[in-house]
Amino acid sequence: MSEEFPHATFAGGCFWCVEAAFSQYKSIRSIKPGYCGGATIDPAYEEVCSGKTGHAEAVQFSYDPQFLSYENILEIFFSIHNPTQLNHQGPDVGSQYRSAIFYHTLEQKSSAESYIENLTQTRTYDVPIVTEIAEIPVFYEAEEYHHNYYSKNPSHPYCVFNTLPKIKKARSIFPDKLL
Repeated sequence: MSEEFPHATFAGGCFWCVEAAFSQYKSIRSIKPGYCGGATIDPAYEEVCSGKTGHAEAVQFSYDPQFLSYENILEIFFSIHNPTQLNHQGPDVGSQYRSAIFYHTLEQKSSAESYIENLTQTRTYDVPIVTEIAEIPVFYEAEEYHHNYYSKNPSHPYCVFNTLPKIKKARSIFPDKLL
């Protein structure tokens, strides 16, 4: 990953969806799907899918804050998934599909907490937000076949019914910042 730009790591359901949504923005660099937040060292996809590793499917990327701020990234993140669903998103069920922000700096932690507090105060959702906020543990990059999954498999039924709507939602948020 680029050392000149800050990093961000999010889990919001299937990493195919999160990666595809964020990869549309010109400020996002070095986006990678992977696993984090669990105890198993260097887990494989099948292990994470079992729900026994404690890891979430996550996406990590670097970004240019001159074009897309961390607050902008939070807005995209909270728009493309349901942060009130505990351990599932859409058809995907299990702790590996939880909503989580893995912060890299104390500023990111503070921004995430403030963002969630604002969503709570404005009653954006009818039920409580369950998004986990945790310091970034080790991030394990996913197997190569998961990288750019949507762009390689746009007609896959999962992508058509689950990923594409998230892409469309993300495109509507900051259309002037898209690739």
